[in-house]
Amino acid sequence: MHFGVFIEELRPGVGEADAFRESFETVDAAEALGFDCVWLGEIHFNPARSVLSSPIAMATAIAARTKRIRVGTAVQVLPLNHPLRIAEDVATVDHLSTGRFEFGIGRSGAPRAYDVLGIPYGESQARFREALAIIKEAWKGRPFSHEGTFYRFENAVVAPRPYQKPHPPIRMAANTPETFSLVGELGLALFAGLRDLDIPELRECLQLYRRAWREAGHPGQPSVYLRIPVYAGLTAAGALEEPRESITAFFRRQADLMKTSVGRAGAGPADRRAAKAERLGNLPYEEVLRTRVAFGTAAQLITRLTEIRDDLGLDGIVVEPNPAGLIPTEYAARSLGIVARDVMPAFK
Repeated sequence: MHFGVFIEELRPGVGEADAFRESFETVDAAEALGFDCVWLGEIHFNPARSVLSSPIAMATAIAARTKRIRVGTAVQVLPLNHPLRIAEDVATVDHLSTGRFEFGIGRSGAPRAYDVLGIPYGESQARFREALAIIKEAWKGRPFSHEGTFYRFENAVVAPRPYQKPHPPIRMAANTPETFSLVGELGLALFAGLRDLDIPELRECLQLYRRAWREAGHPGQPSVYLRIPVYAGLTAAGALEEPRESITAFFRRQADLMKTSVGRAGAGPADRRAAKAERLGNLPYEEVLRTRVAFGTAAQLITRLTEIRDDLGLDGIVVEPNPAGLIPTEYAARSLGIVARDVMPAFK
């Protein structure tokens, strides 16, 4: 089973230069510990939360300092940039990494970046589909023209073509039932998370994804990676108490972010969104432990992750090591080490 590490958060009170330094320290540790991939978020215009506004640039730097580990976007927000430029950038980093790049894509559930850039969030779904079609065609390396709703050009040839053939693996994120069905219809591998959804809700959405996959006639079995907060403690009590403050703050912030999209075109039914935001903001810690995270000793994590894998039909876990950034860095680093040495071997 794939094991990755997710990087997105800026720890509160840490300067920008130190935030990049800490991210690279996590990358170096992930490679040394044997993780399969480092996955990079994309956050815009939110300096209190993240410095990862340019994941492709960050992926290039990671590719240059590593030898084995893969690097991917989780996710590149397709509607925010011209698809031809995205195609060029991704193909370039795929070459610079000698084929170690993973192309995670989505449209983001947060409308703020769209507002700042003057892109209507209500167009995000349609822009996403058009952009993806352009990118895949561009990677063929042949001249082509396009006359669409949002993009128009003639006789474009993208260079370089990707290092991996026909292109880097594509994996799409989903947070709503409608999007899970779309990912299955498109025949793409899936990124799932436990921010907007809990495990029972995700189980139902994965049924929609797999049904759409089958109905579209795609061969083989679909792939599902789950991004999940994981914390490994030396004791059972420590594993529960040491991340408590951070994960509580994390879900309160997620609730606030979700409230900003209630009623927005493209964000789904307003009543459903509002109810989710209200629930997220008042999650009891016991429910967080039961339905949204994997915290425990190494032995407990093996049991927990096995149950989640079998329940949801996963072939990948992407560890979110420090949601909200409030776990002391030495504890977060220790947790990653425990996961790599004492948990991962049970799944390899």
